[in-house]
Amino acid sequence: MNIRLKKSSMLSKFSLLLASCLISFTALAKEQINERNDWQKYFDKYNAKGTIVIVDHRDKDHKTLVYNQQRANKRYSPASTFKIPHTLFALDTGIVKDEFEVFPWDGVKRGYPPHNQDQNLRSAMRNSAVWVYDIFDQEIGEQKARSYLQKLGYGNADPSTERGSYWINGKLAISAFEQINFLERLHKNELPFSLAHQLLVKDIMVVEASKKWILRAKTGWQGRHGWWVGWVEWPTGPVYFALNIDTPARMKDIYKRKVIVREILQSIQALPVTKN
Repeated sequence: MNIRLKKSSMLSKFSLLLASCLISFTALAKEQINERNDWQKYFDKYNAKGTIVIVDHRDKDHKTLVYNQQRANKRYSPASTFKIPHTLFALDTGIVKDEFEVFPWDGVKRGYPPHNQDQNLRSAMRNSAVWVYDIFDQEIGEQKARSYLQKLGYGNADPSTERGSYWINGKLAISAFEQINFLERLHKNELPFSLAHQLLVKDIMVVEASKKWILRAKTGWQGRHGWWVGWVEWPTGPVYFALNIDTPARMKDIYKRKVIVREILQSIQALPVTKN
């Protein structure tokens, strides 16, 4: 029994060490940060308080650009941005086989109409159908979830919760810098999951595309704060982004996530200006 406990303790310490190494890697990148205080105008325009981190790989000298660096280091609940790694967990455990498998609607009417229908992986990601991921959570369990989180070095890697979904109401938390680190590894197929599963998750993350670029992203909203994270793929390289803002007006504020990111990306020619 003592030997088992020692082995478990050693594995836990190794996982935490790995997570620390990943965070240290992010910290190293932050040494070359270009603080963009001028981006405050985009937040002021929409009366929003928050942060954004952008890592631009379109040339040899990778640029890390950040507005409100102090907040970018602070951890927040990932909310539905967690659907990105959570989908990998579900695929890896075999709970879901592919993007075509259907999850029948449970008949519970929720406040967002697109939730009130059958879902597959693609629609569950697009519609942010929490009830589908609650099914995944029940099947995976806290112990397995903690193991996945530690292996990923995802934020504080804590899936515990007193009530509700741990990625919304629980203790799980991640910073904007850590979101970027995770997204970079996913884009490069460097996560500890099969190549096929990483490619599938990236495919269902597609929001918009043209012949020259692809936007892959996921929103998240916890109630008090909201996220938009992802990247824009260009022939010259990807541009990663992670934004979070306070949402004191709740639903009235959530549109601000995307418009602020889009305007900032457009200002650095990382996303085309939309023609009305």
